Amino acid sequence: MKYIDTINLLTSQGKFYINLGLDRISKILDLLGNPQDKLKIIHVAGTNGKGSVCTIIAAILVKSGMKTGLYTSPHIYEYTERIKINGYDIKKDDFTRYIFEICKIADENNIHLTEFEILTAVMFKYFADNNVDIAVVETGLGGRFDATNVIKKNLCSIITHIDLDHTERLGSTKSKIAFEKAGIIKPNCPVFTCEGYEEIKDKADECNSLFVLVTPFEDTTNLSLKGVCQQENLSLALAAVRYLFPQIDEDTIQDALKEVKNPCRFQLCRDDLIVDASHNPNGVMALRESLDWYFPDKKRCFVFGCLKNKDYKKMMDILFDKGDEIYFYHFNNKNSCTVEELQNVCEYPSKIFESFDKLPKDSLKIVCGSFYMLNEIIPENLVL
Repeated sequence: MKYIDTINLLTSQGKFYINLGLDRISKILDLLGNPQDKLKIIHVAGTNGKGSVCTIIAAILVKSGMKTGLYTSPHIYEYTERIKINGYDIKKDDFTRYIFEICKIADENNIHLTEFEILTAVMFKYFADNNVDIAVVETGLGGRFDATNVIKKNLCSIITHIDLDHTERLGSTKSKIAFEKAGIIKPNCPVFTCEGYEEIKDKADECNSLFVLVTPFEDTTNLSLKGVCQQENLSLALAAVRYLFPQIDEDTIQDALKEVKNPCRFQLCRDDLIVDASHNPNGVMALRESLDWYFPDKKRCFVFGCLKNKDYKKMMDILFDKGDEIYFYHFNNKNSCTVEELQNVCEYPSKIFESFDKLPKDSLKIVCGSFYMLNEIIPENLVL
């Protein structure tokens, strides 16, 4: 089979949907010999920031000489971006082979896996087969019933900033969402967080796990990732690294921070273009704060697209100001908002995005609103 066949399989109607739960992933991993049990894992959940925390930790571990697996989502251009060892994507040939081997076993045993469950099974098997020293694993959605949460024991859990997102699945309050995220805490394994939700502390107590409340005051001078939210993300990452790996010296840590790559998170791609994958109100609040901090006097031009299940009106209310140039984009996703839907709830004048050539030359361009639109309008060589 070819790589394109794996993409067609993963995005097919029979696979491309969300169905939280651990039964199916547990069954397929059992048939694969439970590769997840052979790994030392740092497990990260949260509403926003978990991808940045994962990439910071992975960069430090690689710089210190550890063979490090990194699992994040979603991807921007290729599925293979989600599964890395020492910063290198899984090869397309290997990805294809693992996908079809696992799907064949699943079909033979009448296990109906979702896209994310297939990818998670591939990740665990690939990391175990390649004998990684540490696997840094980001949850997909939530925590308690996320496919990654088949882990029985981890080196630590990290829970990043919590806010309202996926409320139809995780609950309508931050406390309910915190309860779901806290589901990744394992018995006698420490948990690091910057927020003192009772649900997280209660789960840590129940599991006899060390609860570490991190003060977000780390110096971000050397961190290649920009944005006001990165101070909290860096603080969480360094607290976990220093606790788990006290042998890693400070020079190694600081050198690693200069090389962290997490594309499309307040990324300045050229002097007049920022790409940010903020996709919920809290994310665009961080984007707005970062724009106000780094570019307070720049005229702004937004290219915005969004999924229908997001609170896009609130996102726009936070992000846009009078005098901003606003362009809407309807991207190739069945859940993408149409331009008309966005214009109907936007209080400022707007236009349809056609190309960067037609945007005002003298403004800072900001592309944001959804991961799923970026690969359609941002050239790959600008962000990867």
